[in-house]
Amino acid sequence: MASASTARLPPGWRAEPDALRDRVVLVTGASGGLGRATALAAAAAGAGVILLGRNVRRLEKVYDELAALGRAQPAIYPLDLAGATPRDYAELAERIERECGGLHGIVHAAAHFDALQPALDLAPEEWLRLLHVNLSAPFLLTQACAPLLRTASDAAVVFVLDDPARTRRAHWGGYGVAKHGLAALVSILHEEWEHTPVRVHALLPAPMRTTLRRAAYYGEDTLALPPPDAAAAAAVYLLGAQAGALRGAVLDLRDAAPAVSGER
Repeated sequence: MASASTARLPPGWRAEPDALRDRVVLVTGASGGLGRATALAAAAAGAGVILLGRNVRRLEKVYDELAALGRAQPAIYPLDLAGATPRDYAELAERIERECGGLHGIVHAAAHFDALQPALDLAPEEWLRLLHVNLSAPFLLTQACAPLLRTASDAAVVFVLDDPARTRRAHWGGYGVAKHGLAALVSILHEEWEHTPVRVHALLPAPMRTTLRRAAYYGEDTLALPPPDAAAAAAVYLLGAQAGALRGAVLDLRDAAPAVSGER
């Protein structure tokens, strides 16, 4: 299987206020840096956003931010991916169908990473947690929601990658293994779903100001980096029908011109 092709955002692209109108989008890790930014950008583009995360209080704060935009009504679904089972994902899909009537997109923004350390120093439980949250959970959630996505005339699943050259190096451990596995999953699902209404995309953000970045690059002034708004805007682009030509590709935001942000 060939490596996925890479792509860039069209120059000057901006999300129109109704770019995702009448679409329901599920965002995992919705209270984190990239998840929150993606939820806000998708809501500003008219989507009904389902906020999935483990911290209810933080999800409620994001919910209030989305509600203040005055667009489609958001929803909260608390779930800890580290302990979630296939039945939990099935119940999530059933609730989305019952309460939202359908699903048009998923952005897998959730991630788990504590610190750089030698792989064999990881506790077995931590190794399993890293693989589950960063690889198995995105797969199982997508699998559970696949029947809903396939009923839409156009749908998209966006997997967030990390720098492939760096994460294959020493001390990235289970997180690095999971992210490389996620890239392979994107290629596999793209080939299997190429002739269906469901598009599969990978998003590779540029360095941005997030908690994960601060944990991985502890000698770096993370506050000097831009917030994750550019990656969130790119996720909105991939969720919309205009990204059809990028099926199966990696939208690489690194070393690009200053990225555009969606309308807020």
